[in-house]
Amino acid sequence: MRTKIKTFLISRTDNIGDVILTLPMLGVLKLFFPAARIIFLGKSYTRPILQLSKNIDEILFWDEISKKKDSDIITLFSEKNIDAVIHVFPNKRIAKIMKKAKVKMRIGTFHRIFHWHTCNKLVGFSRKNSNKHEALLNLKLLKPLKIKKSFQLNDLGNFYNIRKPQLSQDEMYVSYFDKILSIDDFIVKGKINLVLHPKTNGSAREWGIDNFGRLIELLPQDKFNILVSGTKAEGEILRDFLVDYRDLITDVMGVFSLPQFIYFLSRTDGLIAASTGPLHIAAMLGKFSLGIYAPMRPVFPKRWAPIGKNAHYLVKDKSCNDCKHSKICTCITSITPEQVKDKIDKFLSSNLLISRY
Repeated sequence: MRTKIKTFLISRTDNIGDVILTLPMLGVLKLFFPAARIIFLGKSYTRPILQLSKNIDEILFWDEISKKKDSDIITLFSEKNIDAVIHVFPNKRIAKIMKKAKVKMRIGTFHRIFHWHTCNKLVGFSRKNSNKHEALLNLKLLKPLKIKKSFQLNDLGNFYNIRKPQLSQDEMYVSYFDKILSIDDFIVKGKINLVLHPKTNGSAREWGIDNFGRLIELLPQDKFNILVSGTKAEGEILRDFLVDYRDLITDVMGVFSLPQFIYFLSRTDGLIAASTGPLHIAAMLGKFSLGIYAPMRPVFPKRWAPIGKNAHYLVKDKSCNDCKHSKICTCITSITPEQVKDKIDKFLSSNLLISRY
């Protein structure tokens, strides 16, 4: 018999992609505990992502709360009347505080030693060497809740349950060189608005700027509006590339805040990137999302592929050991721009255009 739980707290205090791949877990919880409240303990940087989820009833930010004394934090969580905490991203201090706050059910992985004396429900699996996808590994943490239904990876995109991204009137406008433009001004009607996101901020192996350049040349200008995104710092790194291709692309690197970027992606038709946060945002929004991956564990797509109804990936079918200690991975850079274009063409041939979110 399933335990009656009124309030869950999900603790995941890491990055955007990790948080997005945790959102399907919340949908599963709501399926089996429809009346339960879900509190998400995250990082303030991920606020715009968490605010999209209809499954989250309250958001707390650990980077803000952690500045308080432990005694004050214990009081804060005690007053929330939390019945169960799920430590998706292990944090020793949070685990100790949840025990002291007398949360009845405290779920964590067996492979963290500090969970042995802070959690009373231990689940035996390791992420480090797993061939399972991150989102499926997250669901393993639901075992103590007596949820017996099994889920396939392809099912999980149905559990995001997100709101349509919206901005205030003021947030709709950005400074673009010497102009003030609406975010909608970057979208060209009658064309396929495709975002290329070349850099990863060090989070994954990269496909390479030469490959992105060749892809731009392969995509017909009369059909595609190509937008190149990234941070301002990444834009400085790619300055020569952006100048060389200025007649074929629109440079939006460093233009948007995160909420603006999410809205911008919701107005486009798709995104191509390596394994990085923007890829997972686009997949969550239901956009054509093509991830380009290295085949090495643990960064391979078996673990980190985007999840969504229009999510895809490309990876070289080979073992990848030579690149483990190098920033440049020949396995990922050897995926050709022609292969990427073929993937785009095949998708478009079966999907006239993705309807605007």
